[in-house]
Amino acid sequence: MAEGVETPVSFEVQPYGWTHWQLAIEGEVATLRMSVNEDRGLRPGYELKLNSYDLGVDIELYDVVERLRFEHPEVKVIVVTSATDRVFCAGANIKMLAQSTHAFKVNFCKFTNETRCSLEEPEGPRVIAAVNGACAGGGYELALACHEIYLVDDGSSAVSLPEVPLLGVLPGTGGLTRLTDKRKVRRDLADLFCTKAEGFKARDALKGRFVDGAFPRSRWAEGVKAVAQTAAAKLLGPPVGSKGVTLNPLKISAVKGGLAGEHVSVTFDDAGRTATLTVKGPTTAPPKTHEALLALGDGAWSIAAFRELERLIFELRFNHPTLGLLLIETAGEQAQVLAWDEALASLAAEGSWLATQTICLQRRTLRRMDNMSRSMYAVLRPGHAFAGVLFELAVAADRSFMLADDDGKNSLRLGPGELRRLPDDERPHPPAGPLLRRAQEGR
Repeated sequence: MAEGVETPVSFEVQPYGWTHWQLAIEGEVATLRMSVNEDRGLRPGYELKLNSYDLGVDIELYDVVERLRFEHPEVKVIVVTSATDRVFCAGANIKMLAQSTHAFKVNFCKFTNETRCSLEEPEGPRVIAAVNGACAGGGYELALACHEIYLVDDGSSAVSLPEVPLLGVLPGTGGLTRLTDKRKVRRDLADLFCTKAEGFKARDALKGRFVDGAFPRSRWAEGVKAVAQTAAAKLLGPPVGSKGVTLNPLKISAVKGGLAGEHVSVTFDDAGRTATLTVKGPTTAPPKTHEALLALGDGAWSIAAFRELERLIFELRFNHPTLGLLLIETAGEQAQVLAWDEALASLAAEGSWLATQTICLQRRTLRRMDNMSRSMYAVLRPGHAFAGVLFELAVAADRSFMLADDDGKNSLRLGPGELRRLPDDERPHPPAGPLLRRAQEGR
């Protein structure tokens, strides 16, 4: 157990047996029902009443969405709703936050917002929030992350952000930004909305663009189903019955002084308050066809390495908060990294859904790396693999140190696939990667 961590966080989940979520797939539409078990909080000391959530609920949500992307490519629409009558979600659990350390609250909000950002990605399924009851705070922020919001018009259900009038704090996972920048709500209406604890019911919510539609309770199920089917009919994608990729449990083991997976490892120096993260490049040639990539499954380097990297980022954030400096290293053949970059870019351009989702996974993981709340130094030793997509790790760091050898063998290489793989645009999520963003800013 790391110093300063009272109860380590486990990121292992039980797929398709989630504690807080119910998933039903019918053709091209998946229905995800929030059914939070009040007595199964991540830590003791609070009850998850009214579908309020803690980190454990969001860990499962992220797992569900990730599996829908990779294991069910035929799903074009996800309907997010509640299994509890007249309650959608009451937001983050206040008692959980009250007993948490500042570092935990910061990383909790990061993880929660990153999960909501993953819902917004245009390369994934279209997500529809079917708000069938009271929807407050973080619950409405979850709805805001969806592409469309529909509210039941029953005279009592409302959407609200009551953090300001009731708690004296601002919404912590993107609520204000999504109101004005994404939904284009007038700023004066947004100000009124955020200071009105009871929020807006269907009629006023529709007028202010806080929701996209409303159905009376008598036509609720029928209306939501029609909206989902209409959205699915407009979207292209693999047909029903297409083979997906099973995301097997990660094999990350505790080793002396750290944690190690097949491609990524981390060692801890608690006395020096440092950690060393090492990412190994691929050792095999990349697949040339979608079928070859599909045959590799979650064992493909581009998937396996970034799933391991993502998990170790979580471990560093939550279970090792006292480590102030992260040293980032890589090992392997730069040419192989660039070859995988080029192969994925080409396959995605040819229409491979798996290559596209793999690039999205890499992009999400790089954003998490760019959002680490600690100093990061990249160490470019001889034999490093900071090339292509792995060079993003060096740019995400605060400082990069490279040996200036006389023979010039210790070098950097970027391939033509780098900018094609992580394009920048005006989508409702941050720019693709730190490399492209900082290059455009002239840094």
